[in-house]
Amino acid sequence: MRIIPAIDIIDGKCVRLSKGDYDTKKIYNENPLEVAKAFEAHGIQYLHLVDLDGAKSKHIVNHKILEQIASGTTLNIDFGGGLKSDDDLRIAFESGANQITGGSIAVKDKETFSRWIQTYGAEKIILGADAKDEKVAVSGWQEESTEELIPFISEYQEKGIAYVICTDISKDGMLEGPSFDLYKKILEECKVNMSEVVGNVTQGLKLIASGGISTFDELPKLAEMGCEGTIIGKAIYENRISLKQLEDFILQIRG
Repeated sequence: MRIIPAIDIIDGKCVRLSKGDYDTKKIYNENPLEVAKAFEAHGIQYLHLVDLDGAKSKHIVNHKILEQIASGTTLNIDFGGGLKSDDDLRIAFESGANQITGGSIAVKDKETFSRWIQTYGAEKIILGADAKDEKVAVSGWQEESTEELIPFISEYQEKGIAYVICTDISKDGMLEGPSFDLYKKILEECKVNMSEVVGNVTQGLKLIASGGISTFDELPKLAEMGCEGTIIGKAIYENRISLKQLEDFILQIRG
């Protein structure tokens, strides 16, 4: 299981929200590159970078921060927040994103998002399936859609999506533990739909768990369940999980 720390950006600063509420903003560091370098120094290879200004503005905003981190570290960055047009996508990739995450656009403009999957491939495009009460939320979680979570994921699996980041909004930033039951349900119901054999390897859903991680002990549980990755945010910033613990866990996984 990949360990993927999160950096959320507002006004160029590293922040965290609770349940996606912008009024709960807490600034942890004014230099996101400094934070990213600390992750890298502890053997972390991946970063989930979220443009919260972009999510609210509905177009990419903090691409300069992306560029700084991409050029200043060797981290593999997945970037999301406000990607609504081909131009936004081009800017994100040109600024150094290895992957992009599409959430709102996957609900509101399925034609464009489906085209991105076909154009760039399943290794470059991640489906952001963030939900509250198993209904997909959009626009920086400011709106709830009528889309049911599992049929939504299944629909995009049929269109070729492999990576899915799922955040239970009710858990995000609350340090109360992740939605184990929800992830188990997704893995059980979506795995059957899209499992296909490539050589001798079965390619199923690559589910990335996000939201609510509060203690180190939750990470092995998510790995055992079959999550491909887990995104960790506030637990790192509030010193609930140390970078040394993550470094040791990564070494253990690599054997």
